[in-house]
Amino acid sequence: MRRAPGSRDARQGAALAADVEGYLRAQTDLAEARRAAEAFCARLPWLTSAQAEDVARHFADEHIGMTREMLTRTVRRAAELRGEYQARYDQLRRRLLVRHTLAMCALLAAWVPAVLLLSR
Repeated sequence: MRRAPGSRDARQGAALAADVEGYLRAQTDLAEARRAAEAFCARLPWLTSAQAEDVARHFADEHIGMTREMLTRTVRRAAELRGEYQARYDQLRRRLLVRHTLAMCALLAAWVPAVLLLSR
């Protein structure tokens, strides 16, 4: 049975899907950060195993932090753009409504006298 797009079950399902997607994305980013850290440490052969693990952990933490900051900035900018585009859309919509209203008034102003003249 399909649920209506606006139903509570549909919203909960969409929220769950978004949570799962976020979790999977976070796991992918973490794995990428660990791979980058291991590659970095491989270029430092003089480190002991403990030092390499410590450097890799710090590197991965920094990588995740930078990714988080980048995503936060992206989300913030997307919200700003959404607001800007919405304001512009609203402005254009108002202009269009005014123009259509004026055009209809002009059409009626021309049509009414014509009908009155023809009905005589």
